[in-house]
Amino acid sequence: MKAIAYTIMSLITALPALAEANPTPPHAEIANSVMQVKLYLPDATTGFYRGTRFDWSGVVADLQYAGHSYYGPWFTQTDPTVSDFVYRGAEIVAGPCSAITGPVEEFTVLGYDEAKPGGTFLKIGVGLLRKPDDEPYTAYRLYEIMNGGKWSVKKSKDAVEFTQELHDASSGYGYVYHKKLSLVAGKPQMLIEHSFKNVGTRAIHTSVYDHNFLVLDKQPTDAGFTITLPFTIATHPPVEKELAEIRKNQVVFLKTLTGQDRVYTSIEGFGNTPEDYKVRIENSTVKAGMLITADRPPAKMSLWSIRSVIAVEPFIDISAEPGSQLTWQYHYDYYTLPR
Repeated sequence: MKAIAYTIMSLITALPALAEANPTPPHAEIANSVMQVKLYLPDATTGFYRGTRFDWSGVVADLQYAGHSYYGPWFTQTDPTVSDFVYRGAEIVAGPCSAITGPVEEFTVLGYDEAKPGGTFLKIGVGLLRKPDDEPYTAYRLYEIMNGGKWSVKKSKDAVEFTQELHDASSGYGYVYHKKLSLVAGKPQMLIEHSFKNVGTRAIHTSVYDHNFLVLDKQPTDAGFTITLPFTIATHPPVEKELAEIRKNQVVFLKTLTGQDRVYTSIEGFGNTPEDYKVRIENSTVKAGMLITADRPPAKMSLWSIRSVIAVEPFIDISAEPGSQLTWQYHYDYYTLPR
């Protein structure tokens, strides 16, 4: 891969807020009677995440339930010169576009191939980005944000709502994107609700997935992990047989991942109903689990895991003609296992 050259300004704006220069990025804390959640807030100057890969809203820093922690950094260091992430001895070093936590979403870019160098393309949840050259698009490259839209945040004791409004007459793109993370009263449940209205003159046809960076109790990815899906699983490529295996509708980890071990595959076998968007992840070592469901069918699904994190990534399709509006939601249930 060719080295990515960053401008000094891009380096400054991309430095994650975990750096010493910004130890306390803007955040909000919400809770119900059984759960506590910390979320980072979007901010172009001091925000925890200022990359151009993931949606800036709804970044969960930590979720606590019944003595268990479900999210947190999967990397140990950050470096603005790194593309995606690298291993440096015992350290996992993430670049500015990948250094993020929790159930974060990424939209497929729009208009990149048709844009000329110097022109713009769209990344929902980030904004209009400048295409610097004729190189193919990569999610790990830091692009200049030409129009980040207008972000607004509304907080309550058990919910945070994010709204990004973007209007750009020159490109024809315009939208109002709303995301609400809320905790269900008295239950270990988190709801992520979305609405998207196309207020521009161009149709928007894209996809979005949730990366679901699960860092459970800050433990390594070990043989206690099992992923259960509601269909018979097919994978491509096959998972590395020393690390994990497919047992009908389950992915079972066989050893603790160490060094540069990686379990990565595309998951196939699902149907076209929301019932197949049902991801259960359990760990028998720490006796905790979670269930992820949605009100839309999966369009694609992947699994990615290294020694510090496990991530099941379901995609859904998003399509909005000018003037139209659509909604979708994810439901997260957290629970403990019998000891």
